[in-house]
Amino acid sequence: MATSKQPVTVPTDADVDGFLAEVPDERRRADAERLRAILREVTGEPAVMWGPSIVGFGSYRYTYESGRTGDWPLAGFSPRKQHLVVYLVGGFEERHASVLARLGPHKAGKGCLYLKRLDDVDESALRELIDRTVRVHRGVDRAGESR
Repeated sequence: MATSKQPVTVPTDADVDGFLAEVPDERRRADAERLRAILREVTGEPAVMWGPSIVGFGSYRYTYESGRTGDWPLAGFSPRKQHLVVYLVGGFEERHASVLARLGPHKAGKGCLYLKRLDDVDESALRELIDRTVRVHRGVDRAGESR
């Protein structure tokens, strides 16, 4: 009997304040609080827990070439042990290379930006990456556009 696999990362009623208060490292916790404020301001959306460890802002519907669809935050983050992981639009490395060059120390993966400390990066560049991600997910900006 075939069953449809349900996504694990969905919005929950979990308390964002409680989740962030449990971040064990004081500096990481402070960075997470600051990042929450930045994402709230840039997206205009409230913080919501997505699954057990992602703080997301707003949502958008995606469709894969296979036809599979789902929902994901417009932008979000997770305060992991090694890094703050910021979830951005896929392919942001190619789309926004000039902004990444201004950002400062970071690592990047498919749709993920890994930061050690917020104080080490250019906040205006980070805000620009988040804004461009939200614009793409809202359909306001063309995905391949690179300004």
